[in-house]
Amino acid sequence: MTFDHILRNHAFTQGLTDAQVRALALLAAEVTFEENEVCLAQGQRSRSFYFIVSGSVAVELRTAHFTVCVQALGAGQTFGWSSLLDVQDTLFQVRARERTTALYLDGTGLVKAFHADLELGTEFLRRALKVAAERLRATEVRFAEMCGVRV
Repeated sequence: MTFDHILRNHAFTQGLTDAQVRALALLAAEVTFEENEVCLAQGQRSRSFYFIVSGSVAVELRTAHFTVCVQALGAGQTFGWSSLLDVQDTLFQVRARERTTALYLDGTGLVKAFHADLELGTEFLRRALKVAAERLRATEVRFAEMCGVRV
C-alpha cells in the first residue's frame, strides 16, 4: 500500500484534493513503535506530525511519581500538532499502547508545503487546530475527573 493510498483513506485527510494528498504523501515516511515505546517524549521538541495507521497510543502527562493517561488515540487519528509551530516543546508524552504503525511528516517540510499551496495549509492547520482542541478537551475532562467533578 502506498503512502498516497494510506493518506487518501485516513480520517484526517478525507476531503482533501488528490493533488493535496499527493503533496503530503511525498513528505511521508513510515515508522513502527513497539508496545510501551515512547513515540514523543515530554519536553521534547516536536518535529513531526503523525498519522496513526494501525495500533494505538496513549497521550500521557508524566511526573516523577505518577503518569496520567489524558487520551487514547487509534487508527485514523493524529498526534504531533505542535510540530507545526515554531520552537514548540511538547507538554505530553505519547507512548505506544501496542505495536503501532504511523506515517510521519516533518513539520518543517509541511510548513514549506503550506506556503506552496495556501489552500492545503489553511485546511491542514484548521484540522490540526481541531486536534489541539480535542486534546485540550480531553485534558479538561481528565482534570475534572481527578477533582471529583462530574463531566
